[in-house]
Amino acid sequence: MADKRIMLVSGARPNFMKIAPLLRALDARPGFTTRLVHTGQHYDEDMARSFFRDLGMRPPDVDLEVGSASHGVQTGRIMILFDELLDREEADLVLVVGDVNSTIACALVAVKRGIPVAHVEAGLRSRDRAMPEEINRILTDSISDLLFTTEETAAPNLHAEGIPDSKIHFAGNVMVDTLFHHRAEAAKIALPDVPERFALVTLHRPSNVDDPVNLKRVVSILVQSARTIPLVFPVHPRTAAKLRETGLRETLESTPGVHLLPPSNYLTFVRLLLAAQVVLTDSGGIQEESTALGVPCITLRENTERPITVSEGTNEVCGLDEEKIAHVLAEAVQGRGKSGRVPKLWDGKAAERIVDELTIYFEERS
Repeated sequence: MADKRIMLVSGARPNFMKIAPLLRALDARPGFTTRLVHTGQHYDEDMARSFFRDLGMRPPDVDLEVGSASHGVQTGRIMILFDELLDREEADLVLVVGDVNSTIACALVAVKRGIPVAHVEAGLRSRDRAMPEEINRILTDSISDLLFTTEETAAPNLHAEGIPDSKIHFAGNVMVDTLFHHRAEAAKIALPDVPERFALVTLHRPSNVDDPVNLKRVVSILVQSARTIPLVFPVHPRTAAKLRETGLRETLESTPGVHLLPPSNYLTFVRLLLAAQVVLTDSGGIQEESTALGVPCITLRENTERPITVSEGTNEVCGLDEEKIAHVLAEAVQGRGKSGRVPKLWDGKAAERIVDELTIYFEERS
């Protein structure tokens, strides 16, 4: 039987960490040929190309070079270019990860062509449909043939949306695969010029960054937090632009204890995460990474699509409640932060389980 052609799609920073172990596992398994497609949704050196280098991934076989745009325009461009790619290249299955525009765009093109779709990180729900990512998750899950979940709370979400159990496979967390694979390497690299004890900050969600009122609240929270512990803040490019537009970057730059850094490559970021006393973030992936490493995490959102990071992990969802954030931060700084435990199947072997299921899927159809 000829090798099955798997087309893997990456688009934004979190996708790269999820694709890397899958690509490694597929390339090591006889019976598969892989094509890595980068849509170019993130094209900044530190947000894209450096991640391929740090993760030991081969360069993309195809780069669609989409670039940034509004959600509708970007999704449309990806669909057009991916459809043209599938005119030139055959695929037996398209594998998408996460919840970015590249995920739904490529899944939709594939399914309309009758190509099976596998969605890695299926079934996560925040219940907040104002988040573009929530819409992408729901739609991608609804059209996928294989749905690989990271936590046991995901399957009931999918059942409630009418997806049969036969399509759902609890595999574990591929982002944690990458974290564990590179943890020792990251621990050996030198830290940037930062304080010995610090809280690590990341911000990029539109609800926090694009809304000037909320961005001002977030900056106020950071200014107050810096009085408790120094903050190290690698600034996402979009966030940097919004801080400049609103004049709030000057506020942070003039605040004692706030250390603004350029966007970090993957290994540097993991090094910072390993050294941090606590994390303040609005990123779902960093909620998972901090839980896997046992680092207390304060989520600057009103909800999370990763509830296991709260029920079992180190995460506390605080929204933009200054009083609650101050209390949780003080507890973490004093060594009483939430410790949690590593969830089931977050063991560094999720990609191998996914490839096992893909093997069974094709064998049943041969």
